[in-house]
Amino acid sequence: MTAKQQWLVVLGIVALLGGGAFAASHFLEDELTSITMGSDAPGFAAATLDTPPRMKSLSDYRGEVVVLNIWATWCIPCRTEMPSMERLFKELGPKGLKMVAVSVDNAGEEEKVRDFVKEYGLTFEVLHDAAGSIQGIYRTTGVPETFVLDRDGVIRKKWIGADDWASDGNRRLLEQLLAQPKS
Repeated sequence: MTAKQQWLVVLGIVALLGGGAFAASHFLEDELTSITMGSDAPGFAAATLDTPPRMKSLSDYRGEVVVLNIWATWCIPCRTEMPSMERLFKELGPKGLKMVAVSVDNAGEEEKVRDFVKEYGLTFEVLHDAAGSIQGIYRTTGVPETFVLDRDGVIRKKWIGADDWASDGNRRLLEQLLAQPKS
């Protein structure tokens, strides 16, 4: 094989790889982009714990500051952070904060989720996503994961694992976001 033929083979391989990368990035864009601070929050749908359940989506909270928590009843760190989420909601809920906790417990475990809500005295909105699709939509690595969304639906904080949501830092961030006017 001549040097010219070798270069043509190399160029052919590079073109093939480049075309494949372009196609993958085009067709898999949603799967390849990450959900990080500054990203628009993707939409989701989950059921209320009412009987019969109603579907709620991110658009139901448009224009609001939202703390979106993805959790499960069997998750020990979730149990650790829920009391601080309730304290934060009691303080900032009257100022307009929306706290939305989406359980990814399996289908048929709605009663277990309701019992959890009662046990912890949660007064903020708790939804159930029995299919766990929110985990794929938000590309979570486990539970709990929490996203703070501003009034424009932009992620301002992403937290993996349990946190003290009533801490001074979290409270200051949310108070700043709540102080921004509604558009």
